[in-house]
Amino acid sequence: MNTKSKYLGLEIDSPIIAGSCGLTNDISNLEKLEAAGAGAIIIKSVFEEQIIYDIKRNLSMMAPVDNYGMSYEYIASHVADDSLGKHFELISEAKKRLHIPIVGSINCYSFENWMTYTKRFQDAGCDALELNMAILPYETTLSCEDVDRLFSDIINTLRKSVSIPVSVKVSQNFTDMANFMQRLSWMGVDGITLFNKPLNVDIDTQKMEIIHAPSLSTPEEIYNTLRWVAILAKKLRCDISASTGVHNADDVVKMLLAGAGTVQVVSCLYKNGVEYMKNLNDGLRDWMSAKGYDSIDQFRGKLAVKAGEQISLFFRTQFMKHFAKIGE
Repeated sequence: MNTKSKYLGLEIDSPIIAGSCGLTNDISNLEKLEAAGAGAIIIKSVFEEQIIYDIKRNLSMMAPVDNYGMSYEYIASHVADDSLGKHFELISEAKKRLHIPIVGSINCYSFENWMTYTKRFQDAGCDALELNMAILPYETTLSCEDVDRLFSDIINTLRKSVSIPVSVKVSQNFTDMANFMQRLSWMGVDGITLFNKPLNVDIDTQKMEIIHAPSLSTPEEIYNTLRWVAILAKKLRCDISASTGVHNADDVVKMLLAGAGTVQVVSCLYKNGVEYMKNLNDGLRDWMSAKGYDSIDQFRGKLAVKAGEQISLFFRTQFMKHFAKIGE
């Protein structure tokens, strides 16, 4: 049974990838994931805010920040190097012990640090990079044109400064999702991940405080990801990696049928342990065997929206079949 696939141009033995999370921040877990059949592993994201926090915390332990004057940037860069160094040590160790691709992940908010961190990840030995571009439309001063320009500037600059494959992980919040994702693929990225999962918040009515809502995805969240994978699979010039709502092997099959090149899992690993990766791979192979498929390419994209099909008409038809019982 051939489950070989490609991820960002890299040959992998399984289309199922361990997504960026706390579980991928430990070398023991990385080894277990490889043994369980993960096609690739995306290391836990580096957040720019965490680096800034480390800088301020370390410097304030020595003296008030205002005391450093012109030496601040020099000292701060050394603190940042130390903070990033621990992350890069994990990548280096993983490259020594594992044989599957190791992908770095960064999440920044300033243009300069997107450039700085990306180059550092390449130098650390990553096989590819995932840019977790969680730019959400919360500010009234931020227009869709501003977001478009920011994505374009970051991607176009990065493609000139690094040689390893680059993927962009995006949110579900775009006014012109289909059009914008297509334009992203034209910018030369090697892949797009649909979608990152923003932090949900709740309210404690007794304490009258903002609190964190559950952060793991639910099985119901697969439907939005599935919809957009099916819409975009035949429209983009790069691969799609499907993420959010994938909890079992049947979900993996659905994403592949919709046209995903690879499928990222996180929440099901938290719920069932990293060894659950084997269950996902076994389930995929069992389904392929039952359907008579020898390779994933034989069925990938079988249920994606066709390249020349009018997408709005396609989904309008599905809507009417369900709610108006047309065609029954």
